[in-house]
Amino acid sequence: QVKPQFEKQANMNCVVFTAIEYKIQVVAGTISFIKVQVSDDQYVHLKVFQSLPYENQGPSLAGFQTGKTRYDPLDYF
Repeated sequence: QVKPQFEKQANMNCVVFTAIEYKIQVVAGTISFIKVQVSDDQYVHLKVFQSLPYENQGPSLAGFQTGKTRYDPLDYF
């Protein structure tokens, strides 16, 4: 659901957009850190915020890191 947000903010068009790994942090909602494959050898790390259910809002891209590899650790940022 955050692919269009990422493509716009990063000024990229991603043919591949596959989640490889994720971590979750519970706050007043949920923050997910997701490693996403965007090409054969390029990866990005996404920070996605999902508000509490009663707020009735979809996930939003809170940040991202580009230039990652398959083997870079997925850390909180």
